[in-house]
Amino acid sequence: MGKRYTVSASARVGAPAEVVYNIIADYRNGHPQILPKKYFEWLEVEQGGRGEGTVIRFQMRVLGQSRVLRAAVTEPEPGRVLVETDTGGDGPVTTFTVEPEGPDSRVTFSTVLTSAGGPLGALERFVLRRVLRRVYAAELEQLSRVAAERTSVQTVACWASLA
Repeated sequence: MGKRYTVSASARVGAPAEVVYNIIADYRNGHPQILPKKYFEWLEVEQGGRGEGTVIRFQMRVLGQSRVLRAAVTEPEPGRVLVETDTGGDGPVTTFTVEPEGPDSRVTFSTVLTSAGGPLGALERFVLRRVLRRVYAAELEQLSRVAAERTSVQTVACWASLA
């Protein structure tokens, strides 16, 4: 049995929590926009498409290796916590948490992984922590950009409806 470990990253996003959560939970139009192309080759929705009950497949490229993963999506706390669980049973479990922070949001990505034991496992954990933190930094940056665009579009639409 391998050793379980967690890799997390969080950032403040300049948009309301509802806007941010909706981007993350929308696997057809929102979530694909926040995936950095450097690390994610594609994402396909097999079932559902929005939040709970969605099943996705995606190809991730890390350290020159490509891997196809399949995950089922649950929402233990709809509007706040969304979880992607590897359908193979032994792969990563990633939790997306969105907390209101004034008019903005605090977003945390946290993945639980299992590594081999011993010295190779220790090396794997060291390397993957560093790599995943870079992936998350890029993903959080893209999420901020997409959320800012959606917020400004909503503001323009609101002003247009008042005119």
